[in-house]
Amino acid sequence: MKSNPLSLNSHTGNYLSNTLPESLRADVTSQLAPQEEILAFLEVDLDASLHFTRGLVIVTNHRVLARMAKENAWRAWPYGPQLKLKHHDHAGVGSLELQDEQRQLACWRYTLGLNIDALRLIKVFEQQREDHLAGRSAQRQAQAVCPECQAPLPAGSDECLICPEKARAPSSTWALFRLARFAKPYKGMLLLGFILMLISTAATLVPPYLMGPLMDNVLIPYQNGKPINVYLVKLYLSGLLASALVAWSLGWARTYILALVSERIGANLRTTTYEHLLRLSQEYFGGKRTGDLMARIGSESDRICVFLSLHLLDFAIDVLMIIMTAVILFSINPWLALVTLIPLPFIAWMIHVVRDRLKHGFEKIDRIWAEVTNVLADTIPGIRVVKAFAQEKREAGRFREANQHNLLVNDRVNKIWSLFSPTVTLLTEVGLLVVWVFGIWQVSKNEITVGVLASFLAYISRFYTRLDSMSRIVSVTQKAAVGAKRIFEILDHVSSVPEPANPVHLEHVKGAIELRDIGFRYGNRAVMRGVSLSIKPGEMIGLVGHSGSGKSTLVNLICRFYDVSEGSIRLDGVDIRSMPISEYRRNIGLVLQEPFLFFGTIAENICYGKPDATREEIVAAARAAHAHEFILRLPQGYDSLVGERGQALSGGERQRISIARALLIDPRILIMDEATSSVDTTTEKEIQKALDNLVQGRTTIAIAHRLSTLRKADRLVVLDRGQIVEVGNHDELMLREGAYYRLYQAQLRNADGAEGRRSWLMKIAKKTMRAWHDNT
Repeated sequence: MKSNPLSLNSHTGNYLSNTLPESLRADVTSQLAPQEEILAFLEVDLDASLHFTRGLVIVTNHRVLARMAKENAWRAWPYGPQLKLKHHDHAGVGSLELQDEQRQLACWRYTLGLNIDALRLIKVFEQQREDHLAGRSAQRQAQAVCPECQAPLPAGSDECLICPEKARAPSSTWALFRLARFAKPYKGMLLLGFILMLISTAATLVPPYLMGPLMDNVLIPYQNGKPINVYLVKLYLSGLLASALVAWSLGWARTYILALVSERIGANLRTTTYEHLLRLSQEYFGGKRTGDLMARIGSESDRICVFLSLHLLDFAIDVLMIIMTAVILFSINPWLALVTLIPLPFIAWMIHVVRDRLKHGFEKIDRIWAEVTNVLADTIPGIRVVKAFAQEKREAGRFREANQHNLLVNDRVNKIWSLFSPTVTLLTEVGLLVVWVFGIWQVSKNEITVGVLASFLAYISRFYTRLDSMSRIVSVTQKAAVGAKRIFEILDHVSSVPEPANPVHLEHVKGAIELRDIGFRYGNRAVMRGVSLSIKPGEMIGLVGHSGSGKSTLVNLICRFYDVSEGSIRLDGVDIRSMPISEYRRNIGLVLQEPFLFFGTIAENICYGKPDATREEIVAAARAAHAHEFILRLPQGYDSLVGERGQALSGGERQRISIARALLIDPRILIMDEATSSVDTTTEKEIQKALDNLVQGRTTIAIAHRLSTLRKADRLVVLDRGQIVEVGNHDELMLREGAYYRLYQAQLRNADGAEGRRSWLMKIAKKTMRAWHDNT
């Protein structure tokens, strides 16, 4: 039997390329007619039942060729005026449909990783069909591809659609200069600190300058038999004491002022980053880990603050000291000063080489450390689940593995740094030895005095000490630069839900919501398309459908957690994208399936949306939410702590607190997302009473897993695969016997089955108890 080439292909086909995979080339070439060329192809990876398989769809200059792994022969469709190739994607699956005016000729399915390839294939198909119908000779053009990922580039563009957008910014070291915007408000204090630093540094250079004349004019003459000049001794020693006192006092003032400034820069950086983070859309948080964001705002900003307050100050002093010392050295003896500078080129070259390696190493360390933090951020809030499933060892293993990875990366960086620092020290020691040799030779030639050499060596010692200190600052500079880069990655991110340039303000919101042919794509995945719906003020709408049908997505779009990709959503006739986000959301009360409570008191959680609410208003909202009674049973009543995420309360109690929170802000629009799906029947009745109070007079959109809870809705909207398939009340939809009818019947069967099982278990229990009673 002839083997099937498609079944043997191991090529994943993630991107189009200029040539076919080697395993398919011979089989495909045998199907081509003379003068027929392959212009584009797509390796699909799903069959009609959505099972993984292999298939190939080819567009040539004459026709469309296709074959799936289970098919024994190729199928072909020549170009014609009715031939169309359509594209659809939903819930992670894409499809290509080949049609004519009468019917569907073929359908190929694939995972969305191949979506870009599929769109490219359609574009080539349409161009070739137009050329064929116009009678033009289709000339195959060389296809430009991305040099990195080999994905096809769009026609007339050199921007890759596959590769993530890469910042064209310089290296991370330049991110430190961007901190200047945070230092601007403190430029007066910074100038004062710089002046104090200049004077104090100059004061520290006075003692070595006085050392030379002290030796030449006092100590050496005394050693040669002359009496000590007391006046000169007092003069020189007074100068040494005065310079020390000036250096100390100005150094203290300088350090204090610059520390104040750096702390304020760090605080402003944290606040600005956090405020910007809060303004970003829900989409941004969907792709980020909590631990990573916490590390950026916390430890990274703290590292920058330490760098600014300590290491940057030391670096500036080192630079000033080296410059001033070099000037003094050249004024004392130019030749000796030149010998002093011999190690500098070697140290500069080493710093240049090591800096890049350290930068990449510290970037990797930050990423790995974020993984360690992520394990903590996952485990600590979910500790009940960890303990419930006895997974303490597993989570400890995850942390140990992440921590070990962090250790290995740090060891690699430390290997580089441990070699660099001693090498710089060795070069400075060698330089000092060279100065000693050259200085002794000049003293022997009577070109300089012993006092001059002593002063020179004192300056040299300080010069090399500062040089060694400057080389060591490379490490902390790169750490701070990497931290600044990671923070500016947040600050540079633009929200996909922007504030309007010319906002429209609604003074009196009625609550009329209109969806006009809206569509939404999440990345390459189409989630909703062609949805239109008009909701009257005060009307209650129930959203129903299978999981993944688009109910929660629709609610997120109405709340403007995401912006629609197509169409518009209007509130009282005004596009919600033209309203200030906070002003628009103040009109929406949200009750979620899993209510989130903040650490604090019950009263603080109820008034979260209205912080200035009085205690009377809080109690009134709690009464309306049927929460007042259980709150009073708590030890501190409304001042009782709810614990982190409300863990001190039951699920039903948390839900009623969230309903009270929504009631307090008196919203015109109410959105309930599975508000009673995770509680027992008794609690559900209590919550339902609270919800009845909540929905009165408000435009309400409710999602409910139990269809029976939506019987009071004015209309039910049935969603399927991101589209509205039915609209009507319960009775109307049941008469149609469509999608809603099937959903309702399925729930009734499940309920009857569950009730039957409960009845059977009760009968067994009664029989067992009766038999036990008879025996005893």
